[in-house]
Amino acid sequence: MYLRKSRADVEAESKGETETLARHERLLLEAASKMNLTITQIYKEIVTADTIAARPAVQRLLREVEQGMWTGVFVVDVDRLARGDTQDQGIVQRAFKVSGTKIITPMKVYDPDNEFDEEYFEFGLFMSRREYKIINRRLQRGRIASVKEGKYIASTAPFGYEKVKIKNDKGYTLKIVPEEAEIVRLIFSWYVGGITDENGSKKRLGIQQIARRLNEMRIPPIRHEYWQKETVRDILINPVYIGKVRWKWRPCHKKIVDGRQVVSRPRNYDEDCIIADGLHEPIIDKKTFDLAQAYLNSMPPCPVGRKEEIKNPFAGLIVCGKCGRKMVYRKGANKKPAYIRCRTRGCGNVSAPYHLVGARILNALHQWLAGYQVRYDENGSDRHENIDLLKKSLGRIENEIAALEKQRTAAHDLLEQGIYTTELFFERAKAISERLENTRKDYKTLSNELSAAAAQEENRRSMMPKTAYLIEAYEKVPTPAQKNEILKAILEKAVYIKNVSGMRRGHHADEFELILYPKLPKFEA
Repeated sequence: MYLRKSRADVEAESKGETETLARHERLLLEAASKMNLTITQIYKEIVTADTIAARPAVQRLLREVEQGMWTGVFVVDVDRLARGDTQDQGIVQRAFKVSGTKIITPMKVYDPDNEFDEEYFEFGLFMSRREYKIINRRLQRGRIASVKEGKYIASTAPFGYEKVKIKNDKGYTLKIVPEEAEIVRLIFSWYVGGITDENGSKKRLGIQQIARRLNEMRIPPIRHEYWQKETVRDILINPVYIGKVRWKWRPCHKKIVDGRQVVSRPRNYDEDCIIADGLHEPIIDKKTFDLAQAYLNSMPPCPVGRKEEIKNPFAGLIVCGKCGRKMVYRKGANKKPAYIRCRTRGCGNVSAPYHLVGARILNALHQWLAGYQVRYDENGSDRHENIDLLKKSLGRIENEIAALEKQRTAAHDLLEQGIYTTELFFERAKAISERLENTRKDYKTLSNELSAAAAQEENRRSMMPKTAYLIEAYEKVPTPAQKNEILKAILEKAVYIKNVSGMRRGHHADEFELILYPKLPKFEA
């Protein structure tokens, strides 16, 4: 059974209706009971999303459907499986078609092997997608209208406010949280007016200095363990603090990169970003806010082309072995060499010179590939012997299935000839069917093992020369971005650990540990 809430269900629950998943579960269990079918697994989707990529429960279900684990899947309606675009609908349709798994609803059973059911299923998915677009369009119109009325429609309130229901009206607005509002005023005061130094003169604080000062004062942060400069900047540019509401400020932008959908949320400075007068009280006066914007605009961020240009070939690959975050490249000050460090505040992982880390990774890749080639050659006979053994076992099981099929046919013949009584026939037929089912399961298991072993062997065979070529090409490509692309084709990640600084007596800068995770398949132990 697969259960998922729709956006309409969420809205209905907010108006006091009963919990949707529990209601649907009771409905489907009653349907299963009437059909005399047993449900052995229930999947509940706790997120509402229009794509399969954002729904982990349906991803797991579809993998198991493709493997033929289930005879059928119970859903309230077919649109609960896929309401995304045609690609998502194709994924669902192919999974059920290939495995022959039925889709069971209280109104109809869809058999993917039946041509008419298949067409009806396709039409149902098409109509559900069309309905979703109509509902989504109506929701977007309603949201824009609410924003223009001054209501707050985002899911969480900004720092300094709490979200409250509007009395005698639909929707929500914001209410000031005094303790947090004081912190917001303090941030604007430091950034616009500054603090008084030892000489009695005022000195403005930058965004990074404000974040550091808040952390030193042990002021509780918003979401993270400590205040970050990005959080401070977001507060300074948010017009909600002068009594405004903002919508479409960071809309989702989807694009296809290397065959996969990537979602980004860039800041939107265009005219379609809606800013309207809110129903809530402001925390900051407009004069202070405008002055803060003027200071921010006088020191804009670096242009995108220069800021986002990859300067580190190992960007996104080196992972801190202590906190798990990606490590970053930093230029050395006063003509000192560049270094790799963890940017997590309080993490005890010691940094190391960039050139030493890079040399260690490349040297390890050369050694690993040479060792992998040796192991591949040494294990060649064992791998081929295992594949041959699986093929022979499949042949024996095929013969056993053929023999059982003959026994089942013979039992029918003996019943027709009057040699078997009805009771004896059912007893024999049941025993043969059970043996046949178990034998077919064994055949499918071994067949999957053979396919996996053959695919892994082909992957190893083709990947080794490709990996060797990429390692050789790494030294020849001119830009860090190209080097980074090559390394990401070879490595999943490299875990870095260093406990003692090389500046201490008796220790060296290269005393660190690197664990590489290549993309070539592993050898079985």
